[in-house]
Amino acid sequence: MRHSDESISQTRWRKRAEMVDAALQRKNMVESQVRPSDVTDRRITAAMRKIPRELFVPPAMADLAYMDTELVIAPGRAMTAPRDLARLLQLADIASTDRVLIVGGARGYTAAVVAELAQTVVSLESDPDLSAAATLALAETMTPASITVVNGPLAAGAPDGGPYDVIFIDGAIGELPDPLASQLASAGRIVCVTTDGGVGRATLYTKSQSAASALARRFVFEASAVALPGLVPIVKPFRF
Repeated sequence: MRHSDESISQTRWRKRAEMVDAALQRKNMVESQVRPSDVTDRRITAAMRKIPRELFVPPAMADLAYMDTELVIAPGRAMTAPRDLARLLQLADIASTDRVLIVGGARGYTAAVVAELAQTVVSLESDPDLSAAATLALAETMTPASITVVNGPLAAGAPDGGPYDVIFIDGAIGELPDPLASQLASAGRIVCVTTDGGVGRATLYTKSQSAASALARRFVFEASAVALPGLVPIVKPFRF
């Protein structure tokens, strides 16, 4: 019995030490990666210090969760680097009353962060395994119950939850699909990384309040993101 008690004690100590270490890594991520990148929205930095990023990557990659780089979490899929994610979220200017659609929700980290900023969040993911992982991770982190995980084609959006005040595309696209544009509310914003000739740019689309179908586009800064399936045209090699 004594040996069992000691084992339980050691396990609890190890878990407590892991929690402290992860908290320190989150703090360092914000202080050394996010804040120096002109991210001044304290709601975003507070959310990123709170959400345990290591729970939203494959277990074998937990030690890499706070690296200042994109993390490949599935074939052809990656988590956006913390500094780029924070800058894009700041560009989205999410309000506490906003309904937000995340396109390319992957394992749910961005949804967890956005849930700290918005009223409701729909996280759309085309890969059923990633959707399942997101559901488990979000439940484990006890994030707000306002998050809905939806599985389906990314280009089709999630019309049942719309219209959305903000559509956040968590990855690179070529052209904005019409179905996504149609799900944006009046005076809403779409934020994404668009690629052209290998160059990625943070792009802000805004819908006029007076002209419901009109979208204005503005390139804001250079950014890096992995292409999302079905949203970037496949370039076929030229053959003579």
